[in-house]
Amino acid sequence: MTSNRAYAAPLTYPIYQTSSYIVPEGEKYRYSREYNPTVENLGIKIKEMEGAEDYNVFSSGMGAITTTLLSLSKPGDRILTHLDTFARSYHFIRDFMGKWGIKPDIANPGTENIINGIKKGTGIVFIESVTNPILRVNDISTISEKCHDVGAILVVDSTVPTPYNVKSLKLGADIVVHSSSKFIAGHNNVISGLAAGRKDLMEKIDAMRRTLGTSLDPNSAFLTENGMKTLGIRMEKINSNAMEIATELQKNPEISRVIYPGLSEHPDHEIAKKYMKGYSGIVCFKVKTDPEKFIGKLEKIVPANTMGGTETVISTPASMSHRSLTSEELNVLGVDSTFMRLSVGIEDPDEIVRDINRALND
Repeated sequence: MTSNRAYAAPLTYPIYQTSSYIVPEGEKYRYSREYNPTVENLGIKIKEMEGAEDYNVFSSGMGAITTTLLSLSKPGDRILTHLDTFARSYHFIRDFMGKWGIKPDIANPGTENIINGIKKGTGIVFIESVTNPILRVNDISTISEKCHDVGAILVVDSTVPTPYNVKSLKLGADIVVHSSSKFIAGHNNVISGLAAGRKDLMEKIDAMRRTLGTSLDPNSAFLTENGMKTLGIRMEKINSNAMEIATELQKNPEISRVIYPGLSEHPDHEIAKKYMKGYSGIVCFKVKTDPEKFIGKLEKIVPANTMGGTETVISTPASMSHRSLTSEELNVLGVDSTFMRLSVGIEDPDEIVRDINRALND
């Protein structure tokens, strides 16, 4: 077959904006729901970053989670997670998978509770390395040992710390997933998801992805990979900013509690210090004043139901990301209307502290 198509060697990997390909020039690339070069390029990057055998790329973080769990489970299996996961993950495991004959077990927060919940017959354990929203740091290495003792697959959502701060696979996870819409892409301009891990498991997940259609489009892959290029330098600044902000917020009498893994009083500080390069960019705190008035007085920080961008945003999990939890579940987590989740960006941290202090003290 001959053509007059032009070829080049671009410095930036191009967007292959095509739904299909000429056959049989490329055996792998036939239809872009299955494989697209721009999407595959992003997958190769997360594979290298995580030190994985294989990878998969998805249309969202939840696409990565749901496709992964569905591909590795069947009716009659048991799956364990913990209450302090992202609410959508929690409901998918407890409610959706439960309706299809997969038996969900829910552990309370903390590594010890998770380990106690793993038993003979547990097929999958799904944890967050740093939990959203209460920032418990799970001991992946210890949990993985218990998982492998009973033959369970350990899936770790490492969205909050990113592979810059935690190498989940090196600590014993079988699969790591990310909502790469957050810190990895880092600019609040794309929705995407990633997974990496054991080749035998990733091949099953890949087949399910192509069947479910949870594939990423090339434009979003391009934006995610473009953001990923600066992940290291962004996380270095975000780690530093968050540590400084958490320390300073402890001094404000209008704040009753500050939660950050880098603080010595955090219940999992020793785990975090042992396994994490940095403590990432989420700082949570509880205010003594009216939460709506507090947020309304902020000038630099804006409320938004996301995290991981270059700008600092704030959210109230009880009414935003975790609004679907019952009051009893929120009570177990210690989350109420006064609980704030601050996603720290790359601005001058002094400006963020001043904005919070002024809003609380005016």
